[in-house]
Amino acid sequence: MKITEHIKKANGKTLFSFEVIPPKKGNNIQELYDNINPLMEFKPPFIDVTTSREEFVYIHKENGLLDRKITRMRPGTVGICAAIKHKYDVDTVPHVLCGGFTKEETEYVLVDCQYLGIDNVMALRGDAMSHQKYFEPNHEGNHYAVDLVRQIQNLNSGKYLHDVVESSNKSDFCIGVAGYPEKHIESPSLQSDLKRLKEKVDAGADYVVTQMFFDNQKYFQFVQAARDIGIEVPIIPGIKPIAVDRHLQLLPQVFKIDIPESLISNIESCKTNKEVRNVGIEWAIEQSKELLAAGVPVLHYYSMGKSDNIKAIAKALF
Repeated sequence: MKITEHIKKANGKTLFSFEVIPPKKGNNIQELYDNINPLMEFKPPFIDVTTSREEFVYIHKENGLLDRKITRMRPGTVGICAAIKHKYDVDTVPHVLCGGFTKEETEYVLVDCQYLGIDNVMALRGDAMSHQKYFEPNHEGNHYAVDLVRQIQNLNSGKYLHDVVESSNKSDFCIGVAGYPEKHIESPSLQSDLKRLKEKVDAGADYVVTQMFFDNQKYFQFVQAARDIGIEVPIIPGIKPIAVDRHLQLLPQVFKIDIPESLISNIESCKTNKEVRNVGIEWAIEQSKELLAAGVPVLHYYSMGKSDNIKAIAKALF
């Protein structure tokens, strides 16, 4: 079922969903299941599965030099989506990236999703590689998320990269895209960023999931600004509980987001990361309660491979 259909079927009731990260190569998928299992009691209608782009690894050679190889440390997004879908009878949303993929490879991924009965995809540009200062697209790939949305919509219309297929079995993907309540890291302004979001919606995006934020007013203002320029699709808030004190520096550095002073003060008064984790849980509960009262369509949580804090939050709400 499409995400938009789940939202419509809920008839105004806020849904619970979360995002998982594929295990690293060589790890057992059971580790992923062990993190998903505690959250299934809250009946998520869908689970997102992230995609990691390629990265360089350096292998020591016998002559003492280093050999640089390119690899994907967390492959298998579509396979994991299929496994979760069939194990838990829940819809899954694979993240599809521009970065690191040619348009041809993207088409293969989408065709696989269609064969597997996966109805939803999240279209993202992706980040720069670790050695790049700025994002550099694959010369045979999509440059921006809006280009990826257009490719997915073309496929929905039966238009493949090298052919137009007349078929009664066309794909019909529901397309999600990212929104940034505090603007994208590379955007010159929030208004400019909203214009880019409008382009993605006009190209065929069906819903938006936001980057994490810690001040609900940023989300409410973002939604209103989006509505003011004609974006009418559901805008789902993305929530991440702070788990360790290092997040005070890491999250603003990576995502260019603000952390409220009261949250900073509460975390700085903690003596251990266990205390920090509890502060993060309590903040996310209060944040979620306000969003729930405002009638958001879904509360979407970034689990980052751990579920105990997400379970504690969900238990207080659902």
